[in-house]
Amino acid sequence: MRHRYLEIASTPSVEAARGQYGGAAQWARAARSAGEETVRNDRLGPAEAQFIAARDGFYLASVSETGWPYVQFRGGPAGFLRVIDNHLLGYADFRGNRQYLSVGNVEANDRVSLFLMDYAHQRRLKIFGRMRVVDAREDPALAGRLAVPGYAGRVERAALITVEAFDWNCPQHITPRFTQDELEGALRPVREEMLALKAENERLRHLLRAVSSGQPGTTEGTMIEAGR
Repeated sequence: MRHRYLEIASTPSVEAARGQYGGAAQWARAARSAGEETVRNDRLGPAEAQFIAARDGFYLASVSETGWPYVQFRGGPAGFLRVIDNHLLGYADFRGNRQYLSVGNVEANDRVSLFLMDYAHQRRLKIFGRMRVVDAREDPALAGRLAVPGYAGRVERAALITVEAFDWNCPQHITPRFTQDELEGALRPVREEMLALKAENERLRHLLRAVSSGQPGTTEGTMIEAGR
């Protein structure tokens, strides 16, 4: 069973590199056992949709007319990259530094590559696609559909990406990193326990001060209770 994503990525020079570094035999065995059927991996399923909806950023690669690649990070609230259907992604493109490198590149060559990273769980989703940019003034309804409610930023364009193929990459060598929200969720129980311990310590200090000062009503039983 051949893999559509790897078919796109496997150029003659890539095949030559596999031969040079010992990967050719592995891929030849995989091809022989696969047969003629191709896994297209061009339809996003529930697992892909859920993963994309949880991301607050992704890396977008395009290629200029001079052949130079350009990689841009696109960020926003989690879920700003929308799964419109199982073949189509879209996001609102906000006004930025006004260089328009990615926008210009896809006008000449619509091929793009996306990397979506989940550093905390060491997962990544790679997508090959074809990107089309629509001016918000030409299709305000589309721009409004992709806009993020409550997010400050002027939508200049709508970006639509038709999925050609995707692939889940192995977790090897992905260093775990955590966003502020992820850290907040992990640390919340620790903070709550620390607050409870702080309150208990303050209560015990109050009892000790009371005993030391000989305040009426302070008994040995109170001290025993405090020491539990």
